[in-house]
Amino acid sequence: MKQGRIDIVTLGCSKNLVDSERLQKLFWKEGVECYVDAEQTEGEIVVINTCGFIGDAKEESINTILQYAEAKKNGEIKKLYVMGCLSERYKSDLQKEIPEVDKYYGKFDWSGLVEELKPLGLSNFTHKDETSHYKYIKISEGCDRHCAYCAIPLMTGRHKSRSMEDVLDEVRAYVAEGVKEFQIIAQELTYYGVDLYGKRKLPELIEKMADIKGVEWIRLHYAYPNDFPMELMRVMRDKPNVCKYLDIALQHISSSVLKRMKRNTTKEEVMELVTRLRKEVPGITLRTTLMVGFPGETEEEFQELVDFIKWARFERMGAFAYSEEEGTYSAEHYKDDISEEKKQQRLDKLMRVQQRISAEIMEQHIGKTFKTIIDRTEGDWYIGRTETSSPEIDPEVLLPLAEDLQIGEFYDVKITDATEFDLYGTIIK
Repeated sequence: MKQGRIDIVTLGCSKNLVDSERLQKLFWKEGVECYVDAEQTEGEIVVINTCGFIGDAKEESINTILQYAEAKKNGEIKKLYVMGCLSERYKSDLQKEIPEVDKYYGKFDWSGLVEELKPLGLSNFTHKDETSHYKYIKISEGCDRHCAYCAIPLMTGRHKSRSMEDVLDEVRAYVAEGVKEFQIIAQELTYYGVDLYGKRKLPELIEKMADIKGVEWIRLHYAYPNDFPMELMRVMRDKPNVCKYLDIALQHISSSVLKRMKRNTTKEEVMELVTRLRKEVPGITLRTTLMVGFPGETEEEFQELVDFIKWARFERMGAFAYSEEEGTYSAEHYKDDISEEKKQQRLDKLMRVQQRISAEIMEQHIGKTFKTIIDRTEGDWYIGRTETSSPEIDPEVLLPLAEDLQIGEFYDVKITDATEFDLYGTIIK
């Protein structure tokens, strides 16, 4: 246990990671030693940045709080603080149920947390910013959508875009530090700019970002299909450093389910958008997230979803079973009438179909050459990614450690073999 050191433990999605890294920088400015997601927490102070999106995420957050509460009880840490989505929504309940936590903060009160902890931290600490070759850039917070199942607006509030100048300045600063790749994220990426500029400005923002010298890759996460900014397709097609990759959560395909979900789109509109993305941006990698077991989902509606993924052949797909979230429209107006067993059966079937599709797509990479960035080493391998893969969630490229490669550098790699989850390759010299 290191006196004065603060460890931030991040749970949930990459948007939470951005928050943790920003909080870390605030501590650094105060001369406080602080680390995000270290392999092993060594500080006497621990801050847990929680997630409260769905049942599994809430359970993980609560279990992590309990784990560190026990560590505090055993004298392994001295102070424990909790922040983020879960404590934003359930602060009073958590205070009653887990009083071992020194204080609970919401999602946005970073200054209060810093003011409380900086007197406890190691004074005059000089940080070494081990900047990665890739960074996540959050361009907005909150969401104005009101999907029936989603609790995010209850935790994050209305959509608030960052100014274009602020975002671009952050990118320039990271480029000056050696960052080459940027993951652009938001709760609702494609709504960017409406609140500040009166219209959707994502295409303009990405085009300006692509023009910054030193930006090698830009990748887009968490788009929404309704009122999609079509000009973005031109930017993705014409700008070589904008990855032909889009993460667009579709949730379902049956028009009747989409209507109950309050998604403001239809099966025909979604299929037309997917078709246009494939046509306008040749070679695009599409990642999506789908839900099974939404209240009232019939066997016929579920089969529509299965048939859809066979048609769409998404390169990347995640899925989850519906989990009723208190305070949401669906919790108040629909009966959660599908058994957990049935939900799991549908989820398993959907993923089996997608696994076959993924394996076929991965096999098609064999013999092709891709620009590849090297992220790290593991065992006897360098681990890299092509533009078709986002960090931590997508398939990776494995290359023999015998090669003399540099972390964070790009290489041309010929794919020699493929599995459902990984590619294997050799350097083209």
